[in-house]
Amino acid sequence: MVALANSIQWLHIPSCIGVAIIYTLLITCKPIMTSSEDSYWITNVTIVDPIEGTQPSKNVWIRNGRITEITNYEELGDDHSARVIDGEGLYLIPGLWDAHVHYAFDDTMRPAMNALFLAHGVTSVRDTGGPLELVTQVRIRTLEQPMKAPNVYIAGPLIDGSPNVYNDSSPSYPLLSVENSSSTSIQYNTQLLIDNKVDFLKAYEMLSQEQYLELMRLAREEGLLVTGHIPLSMDLFSAVEAGLNGIEHLRNIEMSIATNSKELLIERLSILENPDSLSGAELRSSLHAKQRMDAIQMIDSTLLVKAAELLAKNSVWQTPTLALYNNFATREFLTENQLAELKKLPTSLAEQWRMSMEPMRNMDINPNADIAVYNRWMKEMVRYLHANNVPFMAGTDTPIGYLIPGQSLHKELELLVESGFSNEHALRAATINPATFLGVEEETGQIKVGYNADLVLLKGNPLQNISFTQQIHAVIKNGSFWSVSELDSMLIR
Repeated sequence: MVALANSIQWLHIPSCIGVAIIYTLLITCKPIMTSSEDSYWITNVTIVDPIEGTQPSKNVWIRNGRITEITNYEELGDDHSARVIDGEGLYLIPGLWDAHVHYAFDDTMRPAMNALFLAHGVTSVRDTGGPLELVTQVRIRTLEQPMKAPNVYIAGPLIDGSPNVYNDSSPSYPLLSVENSSSTSIQYNTQLLIDNKVDFLKAYEMLSQEQYLELMRLAREEGLLVTGHIPLSMDLFSAVEAGLNGIEHLRNIEMSIATNSKELLIERLSILENPDSLSGAELRSSLHAKQRMDAIQMIDSTLLVKAAELLAKNSVWQTPTLALYNNFATREFLTENQLAELKKLPTSLAEQWRMSMEPMRNMDINPNADIAVYNRWMKEMVRYLHANNVPFMAGTDTPIGYLIPGQSLHKELELLVESGFSNEHALRAATINPATFLGVEEETGQIKVGYNADLVLLKGNPLQNISFTQQIHAVIKNGSFWSVSELDSMLIR
């Protein structure tokens, strides 16, 4: 009962806030509509829709934060009163999503994240783990200023077992999770998240099978989707059959499709008894080190086919966060171009990152190192699963691993294309697909009349080259039009 008490105590909201107050704030904080000055036409623009494709010479009327009308260029008369923005030679895409971010990971970075996302055309994000009070406050603040912040969808804390991994034991493992020692604590903590109107739930690796099944039962009753990591106490097949809706980083898939997967599971269950009382981070890392690399060298083709078929059949969304692994495998964060991007960060944080990176500058990049081998395997798996109709979203894990909010999403798109995605499918992964996962695909993710005016004006067509998503001319958030210079002025340095 001590562990349960500790678990429950951690998730309690301070009396100054209160669960009821947070709920009241969430249901009363309506997005502030843009003023009449933000009623305007973008004329003669090429629409690039992730589903409908390229539509040249269009006029798009933005009014009160929504796409109000779309016409052919020649159909715009002279009697309109709204201002006109010339879109000739420009390409209009839906606002981009980063489907895997952590506002709670770095206290210094957090105040700068919203402006960084918008400056890079990211108008919606999915926060995949952080303390309930903290991420709720982030969401409230974005609702109060919807023109200057991305739409934020939250899971609350990672729902973990005991010992939990992200338990504030070090800067690398800040408090992102809630520890659960029993199914009773799962019931309490999950209900608290449900009561506070989280948008989805995230299951984590140290859950026992009993705890995981209870979590899935509660989520199913509430109609909430669950994404996460395959618990180390289970395999891919049992986790998905129980109702898992998404997998982050392809985490632990390899252990379930190795030729000796049954033996690996038995070994994991024995190690998870934790006779040496390791911390959650130590225990998880030891299991990964013991099984991961051997597993990817022993993939069973029959189990791989079976896994892909199950993931496709059940529409289990994959968010591989390729940029995270690629960044460490290649040390791209040390390139001249990437170091130049640090000027967008708060000065103190940029210097902290430089100092942390510097010792790695003189280390050889070994193509046979575990991280390099694993990085290549990740891309191969993404290619295979995508070719077999498994759905994907684009996410990064920013700001973990020196990934700059917003900017890293564009790298993720490039890596998806390197891994077999067409430019069109990569664009879908960062627009309509996350909207579909969260059930808001009738409001955002495409350029259609009635949809939210969260849009990006580009100088190049990303269906020709996905890197053109970086050629930003302007960003439109909730109808407000922001030039590149205005976006730059919002950055916190």
